[in-house]
Amino acid sequence: MTLGERIAEKRKENGLSQEALGEELGVSRQSVYKWESGSALPEIEKLIAMSRLFGVTIGWLLGVEETPSTPEPAQPSDSGELTEQQLRMVEEIVGRYIAARQPAKKRRWPWAATAAAGAALLLTINSINGELQTLRSEYGSLQSSINFVSSDVNIQISSITSRVEEILKNQNALTASCDVDITSASLAENTVTFSARAVPKTYTDGMEALFLLDCGSGPVEFPGTLGAGREFTAELTCDLTDSITISVVFIDGEVRETQLLDNFTYLYTGSLPEYWPSPDHLLMWKRLDKTGQLTWTNEYDYISRNSSSSSATNAVIGRSEIAELHLGLFRNQELLAWLEPCEKPSSYRGFEDCDFYRLPDLSVTPGPGDVFHVAALMRDSCGREIFRPGLPYALDEDGTLKPTDVVDTVQWYNGEAYSYTVIH
Repeated sequence: MTLGERIAEKRKENGLSQEALGEELGVSRQSVYKWESGSALPEIEKLIAMSRLFGVTIGWLLGVEETPSTPEPAQPSDSGELTEQQLRMVEEIVGRYIAARQPAKKRRWPWAATAAAGAALLLTINSINGELQTLRSEYGSLQSSINFVSSDVNIQISSITSRVEEILKNQNALTASCDVDITSASLAENTVTFSARAVPKTYTDGMEALFLLDCGSGPVEFPGTLGAGREFTAELTCDLTDSITISVVFIDGEVRETQLLDNFTYLYTGSLPEYWPSPDHLLMWKRLDKTGQLTWTNEYDYISRNSSSSSATNAVIGRSEIAELHLGLFRNQELLAWLEPCEKPSSYRGFEDCDFYRLPDLSVTPGPGDVFHVAALMRDSCGREIFRPGLPYALDEDGTLKPTDVVDTVQWYNGEAYSYTVIH
């Protein structure tokens, strides 16, 4: 039994309540409760008082002796000193008592020390975090100021640069004023017409002017007509392309001086229906099967016609409509199969204004370096044929088709694509 259990046992044997025992010992009922529950230990004088009250030894209360009754006291030696037996008993009693009290102290003191150290550490960490937060805030404010100043400086530099370029251009310009406008276009004939005007900064009698137009096949000369205000004008017509340059040449005797007037880009592309094939459904993440083949079974692709109604690059030129469209699957720029128009698949979830095309069931054994495209061949409302390849795909190390840049699609576009993509 524990010390608390022995105290409770003897208390009950003597017909005492916890409150009554506390009154006998001069302590509260709560103290007695703590002794008996083992949450506290009585002082040594309280142990002595309880041994006398219960008629037991202190050794029995502490578990040193097994007999609860008070034994006959051992006789001291003739010298008045304690016998060896009494000394051993006292030492054991003291040892048991000290051992019984120490755990309570160990439980309290390390916890208190740890709590104090933890509190100190927490205060230190909070202080450091506060300082770091302050530094971060100051750094963020400084960085914002730097970014603002840098942005403002860049804006000013850009403005100054543009102004300087404009000043230098005006200083070096041969013209006092000039302009070029698109006046008309024929998509059916694939032509565009410009009106050009140039006034020389320095005019001499007999001066002439030529307007040069280059749409990709070399410059073509158009004589300028001298009008009122020493203004030279001309009307220039050329093929509609994506790069058209117009310049003026002033001729004063043997002296010829040239100035660029304007450069027009993407006029041809801007006049075509806006559609680029999407290969996602047919090529993206397509994997080799167990036989080492790429297999398509009951698969489809689609195009959205919403973009065909978008505005043209140039309002005067306009944009044509799709008259005929064929969608095909290509390997190494060679046709594997055309897709056939079909009804909207029940599994489709996406844009509503779409045309759908289904690929015939197909199995292909790819070779090293093979590149796959989904490409479209269109004829627009003006009779122009347009070939547009989608993104190129090639097999990765895992046997999965992934986008690649190994094929120059622009070269393919301008090359021999039409030789095997004839519209039937």
